[in-house]
Amino acid sequence: MDIKSTKNYLYWLYCQFELITCSYLMEPWEKLLFYTFNITMLVMVLYTAYIFVPVHISTAFQFFLCLFGNQHENAVSIVK
Repeated sequence: MDIKSTKNYLYWLYCQFELITCSYLMEPWEKLLFYTFNITMLVMVLYTAYIFVPVHISTAFQFFLCLFGNQHENAVSIVK
């Protein structure tokens, strides 16, 4: 795939995005606010997923390990 076709494809995707969101009807200052808000929300969602998803997966993995018999012995049973 050459550079020109990639550039045309990205431009086509941008045009599709503008058609879907109807942002082609907006004035330049409205587009700036709209894109700024959308990019901010996207960054916040990605950051939240990066921080919290691995913790939840780890907790779920530990839960299922305990559920299927790989339980750690508690301190009381070791002392007795």
